[in-house]
Amino acid sequence: MQSEVIKVSNLDLTFETNDGPVHALKNVDLKINKGDFVSFIGPSGCGKTTLLRVLADLDEPTDGDVTVNGVSPRQARESRAYGYVFQAAGLYPWRNIAANVRLPLEIMGYSKEEQLKRVTKVLDLVELTGFEKKFPWQLSGGMQQRASIARALTFDADILLMDEPFGALDEIVRDHLNEQLLNLWKSTNKTICFVTHSIPEAVYLSTKIVVMSPRPGRIVDIIESNLPSERPLEIRDSKKFTEISQRVREGLRAGHIDD
Repeated sequence: MQSEVIKVSNLDLTFETNDGPVHALKNVDLKINKGDFVSFIGPSGCGKTTLLRVLADLDEPTDGDVTVNGVSPRQARESRAYGYVFQAAGLYPWRNIAANVRLPLEIMGYSKEEQLKRVTKVLDLVELTGFEKKFPWQLSGGMQQRASIARALTFDADILLMDEPFGALDEIVRDHLNEQLLNLWKSTNKTICFVTHSIPEAVYLSTKIVVMSPRPGRIVDIIESNLPSERPLEIRDSKKFTEISQRVREGLRAGHIDD
């Protein structure tokens, strides 16, 4: 039996703004098990990132319950239960790649020996060995995002929260990073929550796809993928892949109709 790591029940979130309240999320219910790769997809402004931020204790819900590893998001954050990868790589230009990646370890007080050991390990995982002394401006956009992922992996959290990390990259680079991310997920068995606007990306990567409606964000459909664990890019031409993609599109359309 799979163990449950994230549970969201009756979640509502309303932001108070100068122009009045903005209802971002409504009646969200979701369970995520250990080792799941879950993609959140929906139109811009539907609350995908907001939901991720709630899990990370960066936004606080107005109503409902959220647990991460059986505790509140705040307790999960304080126990370093997750790593977070933002849309932009967010690397400091004056620090080389190794220094950028080890920054969380410096803040947490790890010894220099342990920092070196962990940085070496995660750079190897994201295939950046040999680029330790390079600076961010010397790397491509895709390599910078891989460094950002490595930084989120340094303290070996079981959960990885990823907010559309490949959205600004061209299709060729994105395909390559999708393959690398799948390999990384399979080799580490981490639980990944991944925000995307791309139907092919969501279907290719995920064991579970959460389709969301326009604001206020509701879950329209939760699709369990029956694709094999080995997924070459060519699987996107298969009948199964097309069928899952079509169900995602239908869910997105249904969300607009309901709205």
